[in-house]
Amino acid sequence: MSASLTPLRLKTYMIGTLAAVIAVSTLFFAIILSLLRTFNILVLVSLVAVFNVAQWLLAPYLIEAVYQVREVKPGENPRLHGIVDRLARKSGLPKPKVMLANIPIPNAFAYGSPLTGYKVAVTRGLLNTLEDDEVEAVLGHELGHIKHRDVQIMMIASFLPSIFYMIGRSFLISAYYGPVERGREGEAASPQLIGALSIGMYFLLTLIVLGLSRLREYYADFHSASVVENGATKLSEALAKIVYSTGRMRMRYGSALAFSGFKPLFITDPDRSETDIVEMSTYARYRDKALVERLLRRRLTFIDHLMELFSTHPNVVKRLRALQAYA
Repeated sequence: MSASLTPLRLKTYMIGTLAAVIAVSTLFFAIILSLLRTFNILVLVSLVAVFNVAQWLLAPYLIEAVYQVREVKPGENPRLHGIVDRLARKSGLPKPKVMLANIPIPNAFAYGSPLTGYKVAVTRGLLNTLEDDEVEAVLGHELGHIKHRDVQIMMIASFLPSIFYMIGRSFLISAYYGPVERGREGEAASPQLIGALSIGMYFLLTLIVLGLSRLREYYADFHSASVVENGATKLSEALAKIVYSTGRMRMRYGSALAFSGFKPLFITDPDRSETDIVEMSTYARYRDKALVERLLRRRLTFIDHLMELFSTHPNVVKRLRALQAYA
């Protein structure tokens, strides 16, 4: 599928996926309301909504604390500021704040909220691993996330699974600690049934939201390819280097570099890097184009496709193939 992706098809897939999340959620809400008699679902939905909005507004402060992020002044790194300024103009965006995360893992991420404004961050590891033109391609990808409002869209999409998780958890807890009663005809369905169905819906919607996240990664890749000269090639080389370097670090330092709770922010999934590097270790001597070409020849297994279902990012081989097709 990845080789046949185009920006127009991606828009269609993303709209369809988001519509599926809303449609399935609405259907299941209707089922729950038909089963309920006394439970005030609107109160729970309101609480989850408030929690998600608060998380969106305050998340930048947490991200900066966890990643030791600080602002990069123009005089400190004029080359980096020049890249971001040029790409922001090409993207039709105000220039976001340029930030540096003091972590060794090579990556980059865009984030922000109405309280903080938009920011784009690169890690110390990224600047040490990539060449300037590859850093430019990575930043083009991150500005694509800002332009496409991915932070807001993914927050809305993630809101619905959160509601079903809270509904399911509430009913299962109440069923466990509450009195055991036999239902009679005409009474509301048992809390165990509603709780189990809600948790099942949570897992289903989570898989759909993960699929939406992967589509938006492709979309950001294409944005980079459109605003950076020879962007598809540069981003391909950057992705290959990031995966290889991250995999080596994970194999050396273990889970300390995982940052799994924040991996949707990254340009690649750090939890996949250790698996990817097993395939790449046989050609560790290759760099840049040769490394990309050998990755492109890698055959994807059933396990690769299965693991991708539970990832926020597409398999790196599929991303490279989509970029080559776009170019």
